[in-house]
Amino acid sequence: MNARQAKVSAPVPFRRAVAALEAAVWRPELVIEALPAPQRIAPWSAAVGAEVMVRGAEVGNGRLVLLHDPAGNQAWEGTFRCVSFARSEVDPEMVTDPFLSSVGWSWLLEALDSHEARYLAPSGTVTSVSSESFGGMADDPARAEVEIRASWTPALEEGRGLEAHLAAWGDLLCHTAGVPPLRVIGLADDVRVLPGRSGLSNPVQ
Repeated sequence: MNARQAKVSAPVPFRRAVAALEAAVWRPELVIEALPAPQRIAPWSAAVGAEVMVRGAEVGNGRLVLLHDPAGNQAWEGTFRCVSFARSEVDPEMVTDPFLSSVGWSWLLEALDSHEARYLAPSGTVTSVSSESFGGMADDPARAEVEIRASWTPALEEGRGLEAHLAAWGDLLCHTAGVPPLRVIGLADDVRVLPGRSGLSNPVQ
């Protein structure tokens, strides 16, 4: 909640959702911090940032913005909206995979579904980029990144039920960084493994 909003009593549904955000129990790989919330997108907003840490090193990061418009928003199909950004360095070979974009988008939907987080109107983009150095920088290693920008409308009941969406977002961040879901013990025969910079693996259906 930003300083402008703090001067006015927030709607009860938004206060409930923010309370869930502040009390969330995150995956152990995530370091979460509160961020200044955007002030012009919606009447009410809150935001957090995250770093994905593996063996003491950051392997990915992201942010989540929770928007609330008590009057409703036709594009959202509701009064709340989650806006997410997830980024990670990956093995350069990954960005040549023609299925990376569709697979990356599936990580979000599968994370939401696996936590039974009800949602509407999902939208977003998956971007992969690579860079290679030449000349005096020829010894620098090739770099590749994947970014997932997404938004969806959480189907909350008077602000209740955000916890499942937060858990799904945590899984998305870790999945993007190459950290498997905590619940994964073994891999089925039809699962492809895409290596992330963390040295762990992404199980992909």
